[in-house]
Amino acid sequence: MYDELYEAWRKERENKEVQILPRDFYARLAEYVKKLKEESRMLDEKTLRGKLLQGQKENTRRLAEELIRTRCGKIMRGISDGKILPVASLTEEEANMYEKVSPTTESYLSLQNNILQGYLAKAEEKTMPKTILVRILQEIPAIIGADMKTYGPFKPEDVAAIPAENARILIKQDAAEEIEIK
Repeated sequence: MYDELYEAWRKERENKEVQILPRDFYARLAEYVKKLKEESRMLDEKTLRGKLLQGQKENTRRLAEELIRTRCGKIMRGISDGKILPVASLTEEEANMYEKVSPTTESYLSLQNNILQGYLAKAEEKTMPKTILVRILQEIPAIIGADMKTYGPFKPEDVAAIPAENARILIKQDAAEEIEIK
């Protein structure tokens, strides 16, 4: 796992875009960190093996912190720049964060745009629909919705009612289109 972490860290530092990580990367990393902690508890830190394990644990912590911070920064910059990030390159945890933060950022950018155009609508209390009916335009693997339920997998021309946050992201990525009910 250490080699995989190092390689992910190196690629992330060398590239501008978010690099592809396996969906379960953070789960496996957490398990690895847990294993290192357990091993170091059982060893004397004064022995050579104990010192090596302590160094590996510290290096793992530094690499993981920097990798997570770098990826989070890229994701947040992408959202604020209005870019659509390829969800396939994100881990499960990052995809979940992206789906939650993206609509809020879109609202902020819309407010900013309206103000810069000299227009500001009065704040009205809107009730957002909990789900949106969409027609799927491309194959989509199963996703975890904002309500933590599984939706899909979907094939082109499928129709589904999915949480509004997820629907907006799929629509923005041209993977689905909203079905207007009149």
